[in-house]
Amino acid sequence: MKFEYVLLGLLARRPYSGYDLRKWLEVEGQFVWARAHHSQIYRKLGQMEAEGWVEHEIDPREGRPDAKVYRLTPRGHGVLLEWVRSPYEPPSRFMEVGFLPRFSIAVPLDKDAAIRLVETELAYRRAQIAKSRHRDRTLRYQDPLPELDQELDRQIHDALHELGAEAVDRWVAWLERTLRSLTEGKPIR
Repeated sequence: MKFEYVLLGLLARRPYSGYDLRKWLEVEGQFVWARAHHSQIYRKLGQMEAEGWVEHEIDPREGRPDAKVYRLTPRGHGVLLEWVRSPYEPPSRFMEVGFLPRFSIAVPLDKDAAIRLVETELAYRRAQIAKSRHRDRTLRYQDPLPELDQELDRQIHDALHELGAEAVDRWVAWLERTLRSLTEGKPIR
């Protein structure tokens, strides 16, 4: 998942200054995208402007530095829609950074693309569960460190497997509800 798509998705909603983008990413965006340093945001905005995806206007500010306010160009709009509609390849670990930002951007821009995205993620997770849920998880030891408590190691291994299984089951249930909501035109919850 490339950071520029997150920025393009935000700019699809309204023009932002680099400062406002950073603030959004620190608060609302912290669950959708990993933290972004302000230098990363400004560097990416500069690259996107050089590519013709965004343009800026100067917003004069009294008593403080003027702000560059960025907006999408028609080219940036096209790049964003091309990405939203492009094939999605799920990562091996669910709820990685790639799905959530893409989903949050795709739904209001192209509901059919969002449905394909959810269907792809759901099919991948179901196949992953079918393949992995009942695999042999026996831990085998060969010359372990003397400090290694094998019984405690087995307990934590099983507890983490159970935690992961519950989490992926909740994720799949959410994907199923979301897919129904999108296909039936009901509110997403």
